[in-house]
This record gives sequence, structure tokens and C-alpha cells, in this order.
Amino acid sequence: MKFTVSSTGLLSHLQILNRVISSKNTLPILDNFLFKVEGNKLTITASDLDTTLISTVELIENAENDGQIAVPSKELLNWLSVCPEQPITFTINDDNLSIKITTAQNGNITPMGKNGSEYPEIESAANSENNLTISASTLLRSISYTIFATGEDELRPVMNGIYFDIATDSLTVVASDAHKLVRFKINDVKSEKEASFILPKKPATLLKSILPKENGDVTVNFDGKNAIFALENFTMICRLVDGRYPKYNDVIPKNNPNKAIVDRMTLINALKRASVAANQASNLIKLQLNENEIIVSAQDLDYSISAQETVPCQYQSEPMSIGFKSVYLIELLSNIEQSEIVIELSDARRAGVILPLENAENEELLMLLMPIMLND
Repeated sequence: MKFTVSSTGLLSHLQILNRVISSKNTLPILDNFLFKVEGNKLTITASDLDTTLISTVELIENAENDGQIAVPSKELLNWLSVCPEQPITFTINDDNLSIKITTAQNGNITPMGKNGSEYPEIESAANSENNLTISASTLLRSISYTIFATGEDELRPVMNGIYFDIATDSLTVVASDAHKLVRFKINDVKSEKEASFILPKKPATLLKSILPKENGDVTVNFDGKNAIFALENFTMICRLVDGRYPKYNDVIPKNNPNKAIVDRMTLINALKRASVAANQASNLIKLQLNENEIIVSAQDLDYSISAQETVPCQYQSEPMSIGFKSVYLIELLSNIEQSEIVIELSDARRAGVILPLENAENEELLMLLMPIMLND
């Protein structure tokens, strides 16, 4: 088998595919990329068994004989990363699986390949009746808004992924770690029937890195075990999180009479400065809401340090105080794009709801943060 491909074109695909490969693979063959050549197409696969990423690279000319071989990922990437743009030719000895990669400048490297047939077959959901079509940009926004709120709880794995709740006329994407929750609803996504799945964090992170360079729509097919994301330049197959996601709407307070409208960046900067004085263990920061102002304060009695800032806002309700973990509140606010936000509160013991003052068309973003009880 012999084929020629652009060095930088190949490298750009392999760098993305390499993010799938685990440093602790149970099968040694998974330390390799699977190369499959057919005509003028090179299909490359990387997998850790739970997540599989597939991409296709166009060859410079038709290959001499079709076939497949497993190529060691580390050696190939290390070599390509210092190889200038030029055509490179792979020549594979089908008898002993040796590989000779030759450059146009008469350089070469000779890694040892493995039999491609040893690469595991990847279970998919290609024939599932559950499907969803969503634009690449909308899927990227859905993941970007929610992935930071996923949990790290080994005892509750459903909380460690992003929940896709599909209705016939909308898609709601949810993530929560039991302290904070993000619900992002898109009202212009259509589906033939209601369905849902929980996307693990690793494939979600991969999609977040791939989608900015993608155009058009993403087609998602899924069953109870796996999902296939078909993009323009990549196909990702991943194992889904098994389990039932909590009823997320039940934890969102419905009656919040105390509402403050505030500039997001002004509040973030005040929180960052005041949190310098917060107790390192609790990270507690206090918000005192008065007429048209929020007093942001923190103190650490152990070190006799305190800080306070006043932030202007629009607020006409009864004065009230509430405490939050500062790092969580800053994180939530930093993941909203709009310049003005609304903070909705009922009392100091119930979760605070944070919304953009104006949502983008056909979108509804809601963030929730559990409070920390104040002593005073």
C-alpha cells in the first residue's frame, strides 16, 4: 500500500483526533491511529472505546492499492509537528507491516505499524430512530453555556454530563453539579419525537474544540447506549451516560419577587476584588441589595481582613441579603455573553436565578446558584 498526502493537512486532523487517545489505554492497539485508504481518501480513526473520532483526508493522488494499518500516534505526531509543509509518501510493507514515510526533501522515518484488523469494531447507533439536526453554531453555544456546570461526582455519574432534553419544537440543554445549574433552551430546533440523552464530558469537550471550525448542520443519531455526531469534517461516536437525569425544572424557584438589573462586567470586577478578602475555606461573599445598589462584601475573621464595594443597579424591592460562593458566582456571570443581567431572588435560603436581560432570538438562558447561609 502506498499513498501521498499533505504533511500539514494530515497534522491538523491528527492533532484533533489525538485528543481522544487515552494515556492509559487497556488495549495497546488504541495507542495508534487507524489509517484506512480507499481511492483518493484516507480515513483516520482514533478511539478510547468510549469515544471514537473519525476524519477523512483527501490524498494528493489515488493510492496504490487500498488497505488499512494502525500507525503509532506519538511517533507520527512528534515527527509531523517539526515537518514543514510538503507532500509526504507512506509506503507500507504488507508482509511485515513496516512503514516508510518519505518527504519531498528526501528525508524519511520508519515507524512500525500494526495490523489494522486488530483495531476494535466500534458500536454505533446508526440505525436508531432517535435523531436530531442542529446547526454547528447552536450546538457549540449549547455546550459552551453548560459544560462548566457539569459535576465530578463518581457516585452520581448522570450529573457529570450534559443533558439533552429534546421536544418536538425545542431543545433544552442542562448541566448541574448540585451547587449550580444552567438551562439553555433553543426554540427553533425541531424533532420528530420527544427523546433525551446525557452526553459525557469528554466528547462534549471534543465537540467544543471541533465545532468552531465547522459549518452547516450537525446530525445526531442516538439510542440508549451510543450517539453519533455527524459533522462536516468529523464523525464522533460516543457512549452515553446511563441513568435518569433529575427533574431539573423542579429545583428552579418560580416566584422571585426581588429582581435587580445590573451591568455584568461591573459586578464581576467588584466580586473579584471583594473576594480577595473572603475566607479561603468557604469563599463566602455577601450581596446586600438596597434601592438601586448592591453592596458586595467579604471578610475573613481569621486574618482580620474585609472588603466592600457598591455596585449601581436597578432594584426597587425590599432590602435583602444573600450569600454565595464567590468562585461559583463569578463563573456563572463569566459564561453569559450579554452585558446586562437580571438577578432574581426570593429569600436568603432559596437559590438565586441569573438571566440575561435580553436573550438572543429563539434562545432562553437561565442560570441558578445555591446560596450559602449567612450568620447575621
